[in-house]
Amino acid sequence: MKKNNSVLLSTPYILWMVAFTLIPLGVVAYYALTDPATGAFTLSNIRSLNMYWGVLWQSIAYSLVSALICLVLGYPVAYYIAHCRVTTQKILYMLVMLPMCMSFLLRTLAWVGLLQDTGILNDFLEAVGIGRRQLIRTPGAVILGMVYNYLPYMILPLYSTIVKINPRLIEAAEDLGCNSVQVFRRVTLPLSMPGILSGITMVFVPAVSTFYISQKLGGTDTVLIGDVIERQFKQGNNPNLGAALSLVLMLLVFVCTGIMNRFGADEEGGVIA
Repeated sequence: MKKNNSVLLSTPYILWMVAFTLIPLGVVAYYALTDPATGAFTLSNIRSLNMYWGVLWQSIAYSLVSALICLVLGYPVAYYIAHCRVTTQKILYMLVMLPMCMSFLLRTLAWVGLLQDTGILNDFLEAVGIGRRQLIRTPGAVILGMVYNYLPYMILPLYSTIVKINPRLIEAAEDLGCNSVQVFRRVTLPLSMPGILSGITMVFVPAVSTFYISQKLGGTDTVLIGDVIERQFKQGNNPNLGAALSLVLMLLVFVCTGIMNRFGADEEGGVIA
């Protein structure tokens, strides 16, 4: 009886997954492995990816750097929030989530206004005598946009993990003679490793596939794989090649998610033991 109830309750979720996940993935795979003219099976789209490996590696590098910066910035924030009073935690948690309620487009355009050659930051630099600098259309501007937009995705899983750490474990470490640095290194950091892996994945996955940030804040040398995919669908009129690039990107996302699940589960299991 319980089994029948479980199947019945999971039916809407299964239908949702089939309609909005499996079928779209199948469509992408179909276009990636077929000829645009005849519709016959071909691997020519996959072979054409050789010219874009450099762009893919650049996208991965930018995303990894952004994820690491988010980790460095987000961990202290999450640690502080987790050790505040419950009422303060709720307020700070809301403040972290508040920028996510604003349009991604508007958040990125705000940085364009700040960083452009006649923007607020350059006006300030000129006013203090430093002079105007090239702040936009640079790799640093693209990474800054990624960090700003995806930092909450790092803070939230870290906070959820740190707040669940049993205070008795920290008290036990202090009773055994550990100072604050040793407590953090031997207790807090290992116990928060699942949150770290989850946060890195949640930042890396959207960052590696982004295209709007690089278009607005980057230059001609900051083309990412998301830009190439968009151009194939909108300008290049080659959706089959765009689908092949999307298929490779999806496989990369699946690999990252699998690594997170594997090592996150191992860390969590090791901690409990």
